[in-house]
Amino acid sequence: MARYLFSDFPLGNPIGRPYDVEMQRSITGYALDLFESAIMPRTTVQVPIRWSDDPSWKDSYARVVPEELEKLKAMGAERRRRQRRAGN
Repeated sequence: MARYLFSDFPLGNPIGRPYDVEMQRSITGYALDLFESAIMPRTTVQVPIRWSDDPSWKDSYARVVPEELEKLKAMGAERRRRQRRAGN
């Protein structure tokens, strides 16, 4: 049965802040509770935990400023080169 636990967190951080074990355990607990209690398909629950009390993190998360564009392109090209060399 499909279930979905929604956390309004930055991409790549679905169960909480890096190294915040307490937050991660709490969110994992919500997921396990949902797994056990969902009785209908597509049951969706939002975790009652916030990434930050200041919602402005959403405005700057993953924002690319023009001054950094070339640097980011070069970093991406290097990452792709390393992946090709590693056979990925």
